[in-house]
Amino acid sequence: MVNVNSLVPMKSERIKEILEKIKTVRVAAFGDICIDIYWHVDMRMSELSRETPHFAMPVVKERLSLGGGGNVLANMAALCPRQVLAGGLIGDDWRGREIVGLMEAAGIDTRHIVCEAGLISNAFCKPLRRGITDIVYEDPRLDFANVEPFDTEVEERLISSLDKLAASANILCISDQLPLNVYGAVTKRVREHILSLAKDGLTVVVDSRDKIGLYTNAILKPNEVEGARAVGLDAVNDLEGCAKAAQALAKRQLSEVIMTVGEKGSIYVSGDKITHIPAQTVTGEIDIVGAGDSFISGFALALAAGASRPEAAYFAGLCSAITIKKIGTTGTASPEEIISSMHP
Repeated sequence: MVNVNSLVPMKSERIKEILEKIKTVRVAAFGDICIDIYWHVDMRMSELSRETPHFAMPVVKERLSLGGGGNVLANMAALCPRQVLAGGLIGDDWRGREIVGLMEAAGIDTRHIVCEAGLISNAFCKPLRRGITDIVYEDPRLDFANVEPFDTEVEERLISSLDKLAASANILCISDQLPLNVYGAVTKRVREHILSLAKDGLTVVVDSRDKIGLYTNAILKPNEVEGARAVGLDAVNDLEGCAKAAQALAKRQLSEVIMTVGEKGSIYVSGDKITHIPAQTVTGEIDIVGAGDSFISGFALALAAGASRPEAAYFAGLCSAITIKKIGTTGTASPEEIISSMHP
């Protein structure tokens, strides 16, 4: 048995206080900046190709939104801090230009993003087909990624970018999300530099699907599957099992851990102290894509605004509870939405 304390739900006055203090915060996110591209296909307009035995997929609408580390930045910007700084890697292509345009439209400072000719800007393309009825069918996703390592000169530019972010921001989020078989902004050398910044005292919050177990001296934010996998455990479903996995990860990585556990909320571990933060009650249809991005963004901003770790996790849960109600998009949570979602 592990001893788990439970956080008492925060009062609306405290949430409003945190939101007000966020306006003074400078925050940065570095890592795998991506763009989500939604192609809406109307199969009623399709014709059989004359050249191949296939029906075309007529795209009648295209939607673009920030994904990966870009969505972390979008969620930060939606909470209205003093400054949001972006760091990462894009190619000199149309997708990269769209990424920068979307960020600048959201008020995100893009000057520290490294743009490299010959590289591919990461993109997740999602064809959404509909026919005679209103049923929408999502085809397999098309991913754009770099499959070859890039020059050490690019790494030098990324490290320089990291130093500039660290010098300007109150807190740094790392989005290390790309699979092991592709090359993103967080190379081994770049990761080592991140670890040195964290060891030297910078508050670093890390989100990574496959590499969370490579970070030390930071605040690690896995979900229950990622956290369990990082310490060699099978997926755990009960709260005690999640707490044990989070505690094992924290001990092994000499780090704090804030593990999200879906509808059960989150678990914060620091040393021998374990705190369970209950989730918000959400009813109706939900879309969990991007919920982790909303969580880490809210957590980091609340923490930089003076909230305790458990308070920051509670605030982050409010953000995620709002964005999962936004169907078909990653979504963000605004201060107004957070305030209106709270009980008096």
